[in-house]
Amino acid sequence: MTDTHRSPSPSPAQATADAMDQALDWLIVLDSPSEEQTRQFQAWLAADPAHAEAFAKAQSIWNGPQVTHCAQNLAARPAKVTVLSRLRPHWKPLATAAVLILGLFSFSNVPMRLQADHLTVVGERQRLQLEDGSQVLLNTNSAFSSTINDKQREARLYQGEAFFEIKPQRGKPLELEAGLVTASVRDTAFAVRYLDGVTQVRVQRGDVDLRATRDDARVRLTAGESIRIGPNGFDRPAKLDAATDLAWVQGRLVFENCPLSQVLAELRRYYPGLIINTNEQLADVAVTGNYRLDQPLDVVRSLAHITSARLKEFPALVILN
Repeated sequence: MTDTHRSPSPSPAQATADAMDQALDWLIVLDSPSEEQTRQFQAWLAADPAHAEAFAKAQSIWNGPQVTHCAQNLAARPAKVTVLSRLRPHWKPLATAAVLILGLFSFSNVPMRLQADHLTVVGERQRLQLEDGSQVLLNTNSAFSSTINDKQREARLYQGEAFFEIKPQRGKPLELEAGLVTASVRDTAFAVRYLDGVTQVRVQRGDVDLRATRDDARVRLTAGESIRIGPNGFDRPAKLDAATDLAWVQGRLVFENCPLSQVLAELRRYYPGLIINTNEQLADVAVTGNYRLDQPLDVVRSLAHITSARLKEFPALVILN
């Protein structure tokens, strides 16, 4: 009797590693692909959902700020060759390291996740009631904490977006920190968005007193006003368009003559994957529409239809072209 030795099936971890290794190879090939290579890439994506997931992850990290910073440092060095030619021999080792370090370990989020009382994932909204009865609606991919007792009335939005309905209280106002600003509030309804180092405050009802943490500059917002606070301080207060700016509170995304590039940027906040536009001519197409925010993929499909764009869908990856 002859023994037949079969190679064991790869473990899930090995299969994931193999898919990532292939994805890194495709990152190099797709820098300047032939038609046949493009066809082969599409076939590879379609062969296994894990391929699209691996490629989306590798591409997002490779195009992320950390790797871009390395490329800029190389570009700053005097040389007669381009950054691409410098990176090409080391492309895969660099990308592999980036994927392993940045993909497996999100160091920058560890302190936030340890401190935050409440977290929402991409596409999730969460309703909270604070100790004083005030209501909070956390939007997608947000982190929030609060301490409310006889001695303290403090809260912090670490990232993301939230809508607050603050109940009237005697004594201290609620102090909410979000990025470079602290809001002092009583008996008011307002929204705060803190993303990419910029804070946006929108007041629906009541007053909000704002204090910049950097230089102690102060601004009071009243109902119907909004303001942006960035690294350079306060912008001028602007009129609030509640139907558009606060549509997310009602579970909607509303756009009025908004460039498609901005629409896609907003949709990416709600879609747990990548949305990529490879047709630059679509970026400035004006979009007007009212959509459900819990169905971002359907919104992309609708946008593709009204702009006559081609849409390719893969697990965790959508490509407009």
